[in-house]
Amino acid sequence: MERRKFMKQSLFGAGAFIPFANQLTPIEKKIIQEDAKPFKCDYGFHDGTFKNLAGPDFIEQIKFGYSQGFRSIEDNGMMGRSAEQQQKIGDTLAKLGMRMGVFVISYASNDTLGLTTGKKEWMDKFSTTCKEAVEVAKRTNAKYMTVVPGSFDRSKAMGYQTSNVVEAMRRGAEIFEKHNLVMVMEPLSDSPNLFLRFSDQTFEICRAVNSPSCKILFDMYHMQKNEGNIINNINSSWDEIGYFQIGNNPGRKEPGTGEMDYKNILKHIYDKGYRGILGMEHGMAGKEKEGELALIKNYREADSF
Repeated sequence: MERRKFMKQSLFGAGAFIPFANQLTPIEKKIIQEDAKPFKCDYGFHDGTFKNLAGPDFIEQIKFGYSQGFRSIEDNGMMGRSAEQQQKIGDTLAKLGMRMGVFVISYASNDTLGLTTGKKEWMDKFSTTCKEAVEVAKRTNAKYMTVVPGSFDRSKAMGYQTSNVVEAMRRGAEIFEKHNLVMVMEPLSDSPNLFLRFSDQTFEICRAVNSPSCKILFDMYHMQKNEGNIINNINSSWDEIGYFQIGNNPGRKEPGTGEMDYKNILKHIYDKGYRGILGMEHGMAGKEKEGELALIKNYREADSF
């Protein structure tokens, strides 16, 4: 039996692809299809992205996302889920042939004064959490995990802080290399007090760590805010980029809702040979069912290069 038909019958059951299908207008039905073709790029959605169209259960949202052509998810809070939930998500993805994107190595909040200090307590906590993340990755079939070094240590010069972060990343890489896993460091725009904010800075740290298990998470929303010049900066840091995330600016919503020309950006990334996951790390411009329908439509448009 053709694999896609088998997946439909075994995982979804008759009529289970699209909840509330009888409530859709003709225009909405053009957007939503029972067996939509996969997107050209591999976009990873989050828990809650399709909560109005598929219901509150993340497993049902995963099935719905698959029916609409999405082939990956990501879940920042995966480490906070029970082992049973993690396994169930991993099993569902495996049956559908979908991929698990990033989850966060949750050793501390993003703005914690931690790894930049070089203190043993933070180095040890980070290493312990990395070991726990390996087990989460096994249950969910994940390969990539997000790392944020924390905030500036104002008592230390930049060079010393950078050296401390490099040392922490080397310890993490040593753990992950044994399992063919990759931590991706994410420069953020949330606060100028955060240590890691720019692509060249993250590139420098990855080069110093010198490990296939330490790469850049290039979140295009954050990089648009912090440095702009997105395509050129992608080119400059390409050799150390392990993962991309999407979000338009201003507003941090889906493609088509801000100043960034995502059709051109995605085409550039695709033409350079990237076939990894592009995480949908953003909110939604619209609300409820209509907003989710618009999100699908906007992704189809951005993906139509």
